[in-house]
Amino acid sequence: MGPEGPWLDSHPAMYAEAMSSDTPTTAPAAQPHVLVVDDDPTIRDLISDYLGKNEMRVSAVADSRGMQALLAAEVVDLVVLDLKLKGEDGMGLARKLRDESAIPIVMLTGRAEEADRVMGLELGADDYLTKPFSPRELLARIRSILRRRRAEVHQGKPEGIRAYRFDRWELNLNTRRLVSPEGKPVPLSNGEFSLLVVLLGAPHRILTRDQLLDLSRLHNDEVYNRSVDVQIMRLRRKIEKDPAAPRYIRTERGAGYLFGVAVETVY
Repeated sequence: MGPEGPWLDSHPAMYAEAMSSDTPTTAPAAQPHVLVVDDDPTIRDLISDYLGKNEMRVSAVADSRGMQALLAAEVVDLVVLDLKLKGEDGMGLARKLRDESAIPIVMLTGRAEEADRVMGLELGADDYLTKPFSPRELLARIRSILRRRRAEVHQGKPEGIRAYRFDRWELNLNTRRLVSPEGKPVPLSNGEFSLLVVLLGAPHRILTRDQLLDLSRLHNDEVYNRSVDVQIMRLRRKIEKDPAAPRYIRTERGAGYLFGVAVETVY
């Protein structure tokens, strides 16, 4: 923790503000997942509590090791990164993060020099806040960035889908990891993963068995070695409450299959 650590004790108004919450004007289809990287536990708790009260899912870690582990395991929509991490170069972490992904970054620092702000933005940070900061302002900036990112997605600017979300399920395409609404990982075979990716990529569209077979092969897996129907049956057993009366993967008699609920695409 840098020399700015004690500043929070001298700003009691921030505690009062963090105990309140702003009601979002529009509830998102799924809670955005924000990762906070700061070695000060008080700041991590402050941000986590405030964002959590405002319809966001928050994970908080103290260092680059924790950041890399969480990014490898889960889909993150935005990173709040402190530049003054103990024994680490926050600028270097930002550079590495930007080189490896397009995840938006909000930088935090106790330093107010213009050079730091400029360097952070040149490294690819989307925004910048200087400590002490208002949790309400941080929330507003995060919402603004996420709105802008959603608009860019609709225009087709970001490249690469990182995950699909549906009905509180999440399929991370980078780690090939399916997580249930209860937060439990659900193992998938190569064939099951490939078919689920295809179905989630075309919700509410009927896909024939031949289409499922051809599209699944694009993922270099082994669907072609087994019946599509068998793979669908196994998927249903893993994600449907009642596989005999499926809600997600529905059979269209004589036509094929369709994914029957809304799907959110995460870039």
